[in-house]
Amino acid sequence: MILRHIDMLLLCHIFIMSCCSLYSQCSISLLLLAMLNSVNANLDADLQAELETSRGKAGFEFIRRALYAKQGERDRLAGLPRDVRRRSMVRNDFDTLPPTNDDLRHIHSVLAICGLPYVRQPIDVRRFERRQGRMSLVVEAGELQSPTGEWQPQPLPYGSRARLLLLHLCSQAIRQNSPTIEIEDSLSAFIRSMGYEVTGGKNGSLSAFKSQVNALAACSMKIGVWNGERARTIRTAPFDSLDVWFPTNPNQRMLWPSTITFSQPFFDTLKQHALPTNIRAVRVLANSPRKLDLLFWLGYRLKHINQPLHIGWDALKEQFGSDIGRERRFRADLAADVHHITDVFPKLAITLTDDGLSLMPTNPSVLAIPSPKRKPI
Repeated sequence: MILRHIDMLLLCHIFIMSCCSLYSQCSISLLLLAMLNSVNANLDADLQAELETSRGKAGFEFIRRALYAKQGERDRLAGLPRDVRRRSMVRNDFDTLPPTNDDLRHIHSVLAICGLPYVRQPIDVRRFERRQGRMSLVVEAGELQSPTGEWQPQPLPYGSRARLLLLHLCSQAIRQNSPTIEIEDSLSAFIRSMGYEVTGGKNGSLSAFKSQVNALAACSMKIGVWNGERARTIRTAPFDSLDVWFPTNPNQRMLWPSTITFSQPFFDTLKQHALPTNIRAVRVLANSPRKLDLLFWLGYRLKHINQPLHIGWDALKEQFGSDIGRERRFRADLAADVHHITDVFPKLAITLTDDGLSLMPTNPSVLAIPSPKRKPI
């Protein structure tokens, strides 16, 4: 928009100069010069500095136009709602900065197919099951020892924070290739990196993450798979042990223990079924557990299909609509979530119809997953 204004001003200047008297030409030239200067002043400081550095050099006009185009894109993004702006920025970021292995994180494939609850369950709800195809995940709430020696019941893990914590810890286990992982001593940095403000108090982000760490530490899981002839059940808990201290003052550093140990059965299946995802996309979807589940689920499906996949609305609601009662509302909410996913990944071949969801086989690179490095010959 800014660039068009500049070009229009220049065209007007040429036309008027051919029609006006010398005195009028001088006055109009000064006016147009002032208007051009005001447009120049609209450049952000870094772009203005780059413009001045390039002035007088070869290719200046090309650089000038590129800088104003960049400013126009910044202005466009600034006028968008916050979440829309963040999705657009990540999409543009993927175009200019292709994904690398540094962007990779991993989640257990079972958790990508059969996720945790979306909303907090009452404390007396001690069991949650989610099924998808021929796989089932059962999560059972547990208890933790209190500092006073009492066993305190913990709720079921749920929501975005539990998913982000599992993603973070699974990624570290894969990266370090060990069930016992060395982790950073500040969880506050991780919380900030996910886009959450670090706040204390009863309703602060520290308490919310503490609750999910405790719930994950206390819970147990059963993973079931079957094929009509045989069935297998794996009983496990995510962690063998976990001891965390959380200060309530957000200015204090939140300390993890120096190590966390996954249970051996969980780690063994994680190594076999670790699903890659891009952390840049995770950050922009981090406030919605359903969008995170969609992202993980799409990554799993694209990895395993070689022909179009269609899933009906009943199956979709069983997987993604456990917290929504009305069918119409679920369809509308899922359509909005899918739209937000395709905002970030426009090449993703996914459609929603009256019959359900259709997904075309596509290379997982459409989800910004970098191609694996080839082993040297």
